[in-house]
Amino acid sequence: MNTNRQVLRPVSTLRQQVIEGLRLCITDLTFRPGDRLIERELCEMLGVSRTLIREALSQLVAEGLIQIIPHKGPIVAVITQAEAKGLYEVRAALEALAGWHFTERASDEQRAALLDALKELAVIKDMKTDESIMLFLKQKARFYDVILEGAGNPVLTEMLRLVHTRVMMLRATTLSQTGRLDASFEEISAIVDAIKRKDPAAAAAACQRHVEQAEKLAVQVLEDLP
Repeated sequence: MNTNRQVLRPVSTLRQQVIEGLRLCITDLTFRPGDRLIERELCEMLGVSRTLIREALSQLVAEGLIQIIPHKGPIVAVITQAEAKGLYEVRAALEALAGWHFTERASDEQRAALLDALKELAVIKDMKTDESIMLFLKQKARFYDVILEGAGNPVLTEMLRLVHTRVMMLRATTLSQTGRLDASFEEISAIVDAIKRKDPAAAAAACQRHVEQAEKLAVQVLEDLP
């Protein structure tokens, strides 16, 4: 377990800092699927009490990022092919709905913010550095934040963010596959093009195609694992 990195980010409470720190370590693959999470080591890494670590672990168990194995303790969740397919099916439906609602409801300012988010993705895509994948994922999260804000449905926002968190480990892996970063950007551009044309059905279909392409690659990656 890597204990030499700073993972805490400024948020409202110490408890939330610990949750966010552990979640980040899982989603950026510092802790990989199947890794044991030892409370003592986590306490030392984050500089907090065992009580806070246990509370954070409980929250991440509820989110599906951590599993409790009898006689072994907490580990980073391992996603099976069936679970991955289920998550991507739900993600496709939710993102299609978000794209449809954004196209119908977004303000001019939100549409401008979406174009700005796409431009930032283009810059990151062309960087071609070791950090590009994680930067692309972080900027893509901001892209979705804009869409969800413009979609104007808090329940949809809550559900989709939970699904995004669950599949983040797979998204980092799939984006590392040859050509996927460029393909992902083109698919996202198609979403924005449909929104610019104010065609909600086309925006929903583009959102769904984007997720379906990611699903195919994720399932293939899981098939290739030992």
